[in-house]
Amino acid sequence: MPARRSAAAAAALALTAGPAALLAAAPAAHATEGGGEGKASAVVLRTGLDVSLLNKSVNVPLTTTLNEVNAPASAEKTALTVRLDGVEQGRPVSVLRADVATAKAAADAHRAEGYTNLAHARVHVPGLPLLSLIEVEKVTSKALCEAGRQPVAESNVLGAVTVLGRKVTLSAGGPTRVDVPAVGVVTLDLSKTHTTSRTAAATALELKVSVNPLKLNVAEVEGTVTLAGATCESPKPPKAPVAVESPAEEKPAAEKPAEKPKEAPAPDVKPQTAAEANLAETGGDSTTPYLAGGAGLLLAAGAGALAVARTRRARNRA
Repeated sequence: MPARRSAAAAAALALTAGPAALLAAAPAAHATEGGGEGKASAVVLRTGLDVSLLNKSVNVPLTTTLNEVNAPASAEKTALTVRLDGVEQGRPVSVLRADVATAKAAADAHRAEGYTNLAHARVHVPGLPLLSLIEVEKVTSKALCEAGRQPVAESNVLGAVTVLGRKVTLSAGGPTRVDVPAVGVVTLDLSKTHTTSRTAAATALELKVSVNPLKLNVAEVEGTVTLAGATCESPKPPKAPVAVESPAEEKPAAEKPAEKPKEAPAPDVKPQTAAEANLAETGGDSTTPYLAGGAGLLLAAGAGALAVARTRRARNRA
């Protein structure tokens, strides 16, 4: 009986609670915000020069880029030359001539990469139409940023390098200075790279230029020239999961706690007497005393009736 009453109480409680209890037991949902795409860029040539003119005493900024590309998505340029107009007495200047000048950039949610390749290239500045500022056989730069990994930056200068008509030997230990009398001074930094936890940058060659050609109406050219640059930034990692409360967890204001079902009343059990225990030992049951009592009453009634009959007979004889 106690086991049956417990099972009945549990079933009644489940029916009373209904769907609300099942929803409340469900775990809370979580939403995870995804990360973003990486970034990458590449450029074959970038100049930031100031050109001073003799007859006007003014500075003409000479800023240009060749094959500069940026990503997300992917981009690629393979132009071979870049020209500037209106500096050398109105004639165009070919700042860069190259057999190969390629810049690539690609980025997605997993990786970002910038790459530059420059081969057989010659860089010119105004005032020096026949003398190259620098000539290189091949330079490359690469920046690679992958999600969850340390970014990598690489740059290489292969083959001979000529500055203002002179062959030079570049050193990775520091800048190389080239001084040509009556022409100017050029300082070169070789293979500059820089990385952080999420970014990388590489530059094959960076030149600091200060020349005074005194020709073609050009007094002085100063500034910087960058060859073969590449950068990247790793994709952003996914943000931490944000818990979203389930509507079922919010308890309605009017909801009342389920009432505990009433248990069935226990049966009225009376303790057995010693006489009942003796009857049980002899094979009787609980009805035996009543049957014995009834038999006694019948015997008493029969004895009484017999006495009355005898009394009537005696009277009749008299």
